[in-house]
Amino acid sequence: EGDILFSIAGALGRTALVSNEILPANTNQALAIIRLKKDAAIEKPYLILALTTGFTAEQIEKHQGGVAQLNLSLGQMKTFEIPLPPIPEQQRIVAILDQAFADIEKARANAEQNLKNARELFDSYLQQIFSQRGEGWVEYDLTDIVNLKSGNTVKKRLEKESGDVAYIKVSGMNLLGNELEITTSNKFLNHSDINPNSVLPIGTTIFPKRGGAIATNKKRITAIPLCIDLNTMGVIPMQEVVLPQFIYFYFKTFNLLSIANGTTIPQINNYSFDGLKISIPNIEQQQTSIMLMTKIQTTTSELRVLYEAKLAALEELKNTLLKKAFSGQLTNGKGIAA
Repeated sequence: EGDILFSIAGALGRTALVSNEILPANTNQALAIIRLKKDAAIEKPYLILALTTGFTAEQIEKHQGGVAQLNLSLGQMKTFEIPLPPIPEQQRIVAILDQAFADIEKARANAEQNLKNARELFDSYLQQIFSQRGEGWVEYDLTDIVNLKSGNTVKKRLEKESGDVAYIKVSGMNLLGNELEITTSNKFLNHSDINPNSVLPIGTTIFPKRGGAIATNKKRITAIPLCIDLNTMGVIPMQEVVLPQFIYFYFKTFNLLSIANGTTIPQINNYSFDGLKISIPNIEQQQTSIMLMTKIQTTTSELRVLYEAKLAALEELKNTLLKKAFSGQLTNGKGIAA
């Protein structure tokens, strides 16, 4: 109990204090065990903070080796240097940082809860829309009003940095600008190299259909014609019955894993949608619902960006405080706004 663990293989520099809650315990060669000498002029809380600073990170980067996996030797660690003020100053620094980090953690928890609340509000509204059974609403089997289309394997040599048709893989859903709808790609194909029937029209809802990516529950609506790879599926609505965005928001109401088949490797196939029902109003009512759902989705997205930026700023503030603490610039200040 009280040993400091410091990662010297893989994720270098991770630091933890051993508590009696995990004892007895052992470790492998990926962790260095740090114990203070009896006459050491350093307090353990101060040392732990010092090991997590950018100052220590710079020394790790200087000495690290390895190709497949980064590593440090104990001999290299022994060359590390840290600023060492007198014990009273160490205690003052630790006290200030403890309070500041507590304030930061409170602010982080509030931001994360606000983000969660915004998402839940959007999800709740979608469920409310699609649980309606108002006058003029008609229930359909989903497969009667949409066409399901899986992507195709494309030879690597056909993938281009520019071309006639965007080519989207699951990873392409994460590109900047594709958070809600697909507007861009970093892969392209030429019309001359593909079957025209493989091009999905604007207004297709796409999502992962194989493996762990299904659990990410990503759904995007296409704003450009595109092709998709074999691990992606598209849903093309029959627009005389249902509008593309109405289908897109319908897909936002359920978890893709709930319709996946398979145990070792989850998979979504055309038959995964057998039995799924959807109630829809007339086109005019769909347009009204789409306007409302789009407005709430936009607001939720803006809040997500705002809170994620705040979380990033809090992490940067924490790093700044650590840097100041170990360069002699830390002074008593006001707490962090929650």
